[in-house]
Amino acid sequence: MARDFDLLVVGDANPDVVLSGAPRGLAYGQREQLVSGGDLVLGGSGAITACGAARLGLRTAFAGRVGDDAAGRFVLNVMAEHGVDVSHCVIGPRPTAMTVVLADGTDRAILTSPGCLPDLTVDDVPRGLARHVHVSSYFLQPALAAGLPGFLAGERRGGATTSLDTNDDPAGAWDGVGEVLGEVDVFLPNAAEAVSIARNLARNLAARSSTGAGPSGTGPESVEAAAARLGALGPAVVVKNGGDGALAWERGRLTRAPAVPVEAVDTVGAGDSFDAGFLAARLRGMSLPECLRVAVTCGSLSTQAAGGTAAQPTWEEL
Repeated sequence: MARDFDLLVVGDANPDVVLSGAPRGLAYGQREQLVSGGDLVLGGSGAITACGAARLGLRTAFAGRVGDDAAGRFVLNVMAEHGVDVSHCVIGPRPTAMTVVLADGTDRAILTSPGCLPDLTVDDVPRGLARHVHVSSYFLQPALAAGLPGFLAGERRGGATTSLDTNDDPAGAWDGVGEVLGEVDVFLPNAAEAVSIARNLARNLAARSSTGAGPSGTGPESVEAAAARLGALGPAVVVKNGGDGALAWERGRLTRAPAVPVEAVDTVGAGDSFDAGFLAARLRGMSLPECLRVAVTCGSLSTQAAGGTAAQPTWEEL
């Protein structure tokens, strides 16, 4: 079936205020602390992934929610400037989400005011628009998460492929993901997320079994074991693994790609650029090892400038 777009990204979009060289301890009591740098950039896993995909040549649309405010207009303008179609983004009464990123070298702390993110539902998302549908930030959008299994099943019946990147769970519960993975073709967690979600699934399975719940530590300890457990539910599991590159588990086979050595300026959005690279390569019909190499390279190159989108490569640069 002909589709208007190669990729529809469903998820979060917000401004990021990125402060570099942030202190590990914040001084309250109206004390002022200086940092080495600050940037106002596009944030949100979904928005950064969409921009990266458009930069790589995919016809890309974004569906999400922003507020009728300056932050929302900033977000929509930046995505449009990157070639992303934002005509399906809902402008609602609640404020746009806002994030402050405190960056210390390659590590960072992230403070987010969710604003309108919890209001997004599958009813806000167009059907049959793209040949691939990618969903970001599962835990920040509980109303969207509740309807995802049925929505993604419908998209797959219509001929689209699907992917999910949950990102972090601020509550640390990691619940509900197992219910949607059966309708996901590609699952794209990082190593910590993969292990946490797999452990949650193991605990839930033990609790439902006749022997009762197992110990609190039940579940896979290694990234490889976590990928295999998650992949048993249906998807190809593609795991971002930091300095160790990436690995993928698909149909019982494990594939690895080494890291690309770079001197990182800012790691914000590197995982989202990884997602964009993987999806762009997959939609071009490339093999799994090739998709991993493209993804790792895109994630690495994106660290060469402040913010998540400034250093995203074109296909030719890649």
